[in-house]
Amino acid sequence: MQSLTTKFIPCTNTKGSRIQVKASRGTKYYSYNHALNAEQNHYQAAIQCAKDWDWVKDGDQIVFGGYDKGYHAVIVAGYNSVIIT
Repeated sequence: MQSLTTKFIPCTNTKGSRIQVKASRGTKYYSYNHALNAEQNHYQAAIQCAKDWDWVKDGDQIVFGGYDKGYHAVIVAGYNSVIIT
């Protein structure tokens, strides 16, 4: 099982808005997609990070939810209820 935490990072003079994803392995940043809503941006960043770190396989379940500072995603291996595509 792996856990990710996401947080919105506003734009600066040199960088656009982005989503920060933190986990035990480290931190990654993903550009904010203004065509999506906030929850969709956090979800997509968490999924992409999990894929980048090869943490998801077919049949893994991802539980996703918000809290006051961002969102959490937990990857539970081998439950065959959600297929990542």
